[in-house]
Amino acid sequence: MSTTTTSPDTTRPAPDTGLRGPLWVFLRLHRTPLLLALAVFVLGAALTGFLRWAAWAYPEKEFDCSDGGPCSDTFLGFHSAATLLYEYMKNVSLAGLLLPVLVGAFVAGPVVARELESGLHRLAWTQSVSPARWFASKLAVCATLATAAALTFIGVFQLGGSGMPGMWNLNWPDRGVYEATGPALVAYCLLAVAVGALLGLLVRRTVAAMAATAAVTGAVLLVAGTVRWDLVPVNTLTGPGSIESPHPTGLPVDVFLVESGLQNAAGERFFLRECVPEPLFGARCPSDVTATDWFVDFHPHAHFWYAQLVESGIVLALAAAAVYAALRVLRRRHA
Repeated sequence: MSTTTTSPDTTRPAPDTGLRGPLWVFLRLHRTPLLLALAVFVLGAALTGFLRWAAWAYPEKEFDCSDGGPCSDTFLGFHSAATLLYEYMKNVSLAGLLLPVLVGAFVAGPVVARELESGLHRLAWTQSVSPARWFASKLAVCATLATAAALTFIGVFQLGGSGMPGMWNLNWPDRGVYEATGPALVAYCLLAVAVGALLGLLVRRTVAAMAATAAVTGAVLLVAGTVRWDLVPVNTLTGPGSIESPHPTGLPVDVFLVESGLQNAAGERFFLRECVPEPLFGARCPSDVTATDWFVDFHPHAHFWYAQLVESGIVLALAAAAVYAALRVLRRRHA
C-alpha cells in the first residue's frame, strides 16, 4: 500500500497583512527618536507627579516675620513646593507650543524627505508596496503617534495643575495653557503631520524640509494665537460711570478681559488708554465728551470650549487640505 503526502500549497497568496509590514519598518527605522521621545514623556510625568505630591505633602505656611525668622516655607532648600510646581507648570505650558513644531519637523525630515533623498523609498515600492500605500502607512502611523503624544502632554499638564492652590495664575486664555488644556493641541499636531508630509514630498531634502515645516507650523500657531479670541463674540458689561470713576463693578470671576473704557450717551466708546484723567497719564478726553457709562468686553470661562472647538475645526480643515495636496503631489510625481 502506497501513501501519498501532500505538500503545502505554496502558490496560495499570503494573507493580507495590512499596514503591519510598513509599520514594522517605520518603527525599526525611527526607534531611536521614538524611544527618546517616550523617555522624555515618562521623565516629565514622573517629575510632574513628584512635584504634585510635594505640593500636597508640604503646603505653604504663613510665618511670623516679626522676630526676624524665615517668612516662607521651603522645600529641598529652595522655594515652597507649590511655588516650584507653579514655575514648572508655567514653563511646561510654554514648552508645549513646541510639540507641534517638533512633530512636523520629524515627519518632514526623517520620515519623508530623508527616504526620498536617499532613494530608500524605491526599496519599499519594489516589495509590492505602492507609493500610495507607502505614504498612507507613514501618515497613519505619524498621526497616531502625534495624537498619543498630544493627549499624553495634556494628561501630564492636568496632573500637575488641576485643583492645586496657586495654579490660578496659569490663566486659561494664556498662550501655552490654552493649548495644553484642550483639543486644539491634538489638532495642531495633526496639522503638523500633514504639513510635514506635504513639505517633505515637495522639498525632498531632510534639513530644508524640517526647517520649512517648523516655520510653517510655528507661523500657524502664532497667527491662531493672535486671532482666536476674535472667532467668538465677546460678552459686554456696562454700568454708570465717569472719567473720575471708570472702574467696572459686578464683573464675573475667572474671565478674560478684552477691552474696557467709557462711552457717552450716544454709545461712542472711549478707551481708557486714550481717555484718562490728566494726573495719571497726561491725556484728557475731548472737551465735548461726557462719559455716562463704562463698558467691559470679556470672555467668560465658558467661551474656552467654544474657542477650542472652532479653532480645532479650522486647524483640522487645514490639515485635511494639506493631506489632499500631498496626495496630489505624490500622484503627479510617482504615478
